[in-house]
Amino acid sequence: MTFVEIETRIEEIAEGVVSPPSVAAAELLALGEGVLMRWIAARGEAPTQETKEGFRLLALHRQGAKGDPSFNACRETARELVYHYNLVTHEPDHPDTAKRVRLAAMVAKHLALFVGGKLEVAGLGEFCWAAKPVRAAETTN
Repeated sequence: MTFVEIETRIEEIAEGVVSPPSVAAAELLALGEGVLMRWIAARGEAPTQETKEGFRLLALHRQGAKGDPSFNACRETARELVYHYNLVTHEPDHPDTAKRVRLAAMVAKHLALFVGGKLEVAGLGEFCWAAKPVRAAETTN
């Protein structure tokens, strides 16, 4: 999937296309892993199969940050995606579950924007939202 396709899928999940909520949360987590795997592969490394605190997403982030301190800017984003996943899967009948899925989708999209921009522009760092014009060129590739 391209980053544009990933963002589109995240938006579909946010709009409630995927149900039940636990499936939506799992897919968002998997999309986040896919984003980080692309970052690691672009650096010429094989993405880890390990987990950190029970999540591959966190292990992938740790691997992706080695040698690139600016990549730590998305550490809390990865942790927040795990947090929302846990909220949805551990309390699927909670009255705020739909809202929690939408928040997880927002966090997943933020991760995709950050990493997509980092892939295109060295040193993008904290200003991930500025990457959209750069990523738009990806649709022609």
